[in-house]
Amino acid sequence: MYYRRARQKGGTYFFTVNLQDRASRLLTDQIDLLRQCFTEVKQSHPFHIDAIVILPDHLHAIWTLPPDDDNYAMRWRLIKKNFSRQISKCETINGSRRGKNERGIWQRRYWEHQIRDERDLNTHIDYIHYNPVKHRHTSSPIDWPYSSIHRYIRQGFVAKDWGATGELEGRFGERCI
Repeated sequence: MYYRRARQKGGTYFFTVNLQDRASRLLTDQIDLLRQCFTEVKQSHPFHIDAIVILPDHLHAIWTLPPDDDNYAMRWRLIKKNFSRQISKCETINGSRRGKNERGIWQRRYWEHQIRDERDLNTHIDYIHYNPVKHRHTSSPIDWPYSSIHRYIRQGFVAKDWGATGELEGRFGERCI
C-alpha cells in the first residue's frame, strides 16, 4: 500500500515514531544505542535535528533535510532497522510480521507533518519540549534528560523554568492531571 507523504527537498518535518508495545521503556532503557543509530545514519545521510524528545515508548523529532534531499523515509527505516538488529529478540511477533521477516519493536508507520512556517515550527518545538510533562514523566520539561530543551536553554532560546508552572497545561489538546 502506498501512503501519500509530504515531500520537499530541504524541508523541515515533525515526526512521531512509536514502539509497537506502548507499555515498553525500551527507548529510554536503550538510549545510548538509539543515539548511536541516529549518529550513524546522520553520518551517511545527513540531516539536522532541530528538536527532539525521547520518551520510553515513543519519540518526537523535527528534522531539516539537506537542500537536495527529501528522503526522510529512508532515514527512519535505517534508524529503526539498525536499532532493532541490536536488541535481543524478546518481543511478541504477530503472524503478519513473522511472514514478512519483521521484528515487533516499532510500529510500522509513523506520523509526519511538513512544517509550514515559523509559527508552525515554534508550536511543534514547544510540543516536543512539553511532552514529558504531558505524559507525566516529570513535572518540568527541564527535568527530562532526553530532550533538546537543554540545548535550547544553553543557547538562550528558552528559560530554565519554561513549562514548569502549568501555564502550558491544555495548550496542546490534552490536560495534565
